[in-house]
Amino acid sequence: MQELSVAVDAYLRSLRSERGLSPRTAQAYAGDLGILLDYCERAGIDGPGVLSLEVFRDLLWQQTQAGKAASSIARMAASFRGFTSWLEETGRGSDSARRLKSPKAGSTLPRVVSADGMRGILDALAERASSGDPVEQRDVAIIELLYASGIRVSECCSLDVGSVDLGRRVVRVVGKGDKERVVPFGAHAAKAIERWLEVGRRVLEQPRSGQALFLGARGGRLDARTVYALSREVLGAAPGGGPSGPHTFRHTAATHLLDGGADLRAVQEILGHSDLGTTQIYTHVSAERLKASYLQAHPRA
Repeated sequence: MQELSVAVDAYLRSLRSERGLSPRTAQAYAGDLGILLDYCERAGIDGPGVLSLEVFRDLLWQQTQAGKAASSIARMAASFRGFTSWLEETGRGSDSARRLKSPKAGSTLPRVVSADGMRGILDALAERASSGDPVEQRDVAIIELLYASGIRVSECCSLDVGSVDLGRRVVRVVGKGDKERVVPFGAHAAKAIERWLEVGRRVLEQPRSGQALFLGARGGRLDARTVYALSREVLGAAPGGGPSGPHTFRHTAATHLLDGGADLRAVQEILGHSDLGTTQIYTHVSAERLKASYLQAHPRA
């Protein structure tokens, strides 16, 4: 994180000294890149070399859903493109935001994977895990839990073994603002986590593993970069376009819950949203999906 912060500071200095930006414009760039630093800190991204197009896409989607104006999102995208272009010019990283586009006005709906699409993803992961490979067992447990509970990637990585109650099928999560909540998950996720704990985790466990629920290949606590890479892999092969970061599983969980008749306030509590308005985006997703199904199926549509 220190390396990325240093790069941002150097870029902002270059903007002021070499491009002669007005104080107001420079302040706007600094604000946008500050949001990027906060996001990267939560995601465990600690250097310019780890930045990717998907990271920027996911961040823009989150800002759009938080109610940022289209003009602010467009400026933010321009800030990110300028920053990564400078990273490449100065040899500090790649121009990973070069193809980043601003979301179109009104295009605020997140990517949601269909139920069949999720079934295909999870079946493929389970098939890979059947080989007995501990990393594959971990991966299926992670995606099962993300989809079953809708928790954030940072929350997933910070879980300890004691955070999960397999008997009651609930997980205790510490979310934003250090607020704790208890989130339920289903039988499939419980089975995958149980297999990971009984078999895979014991293979990867090292003295430095501590009580971390999910471990990296070398035995340390799993970091967000690994979850992002896994998400890109499995979502890249799934039908539909859009962001392929782990937040997509959170969007999908919330939408499927509402599609199945869950109460909006219950979904708000599960997701850990402080504002019900943030959760309401998923009612629009459900409505749009219903409309699309109608237009496809009704002969007089």
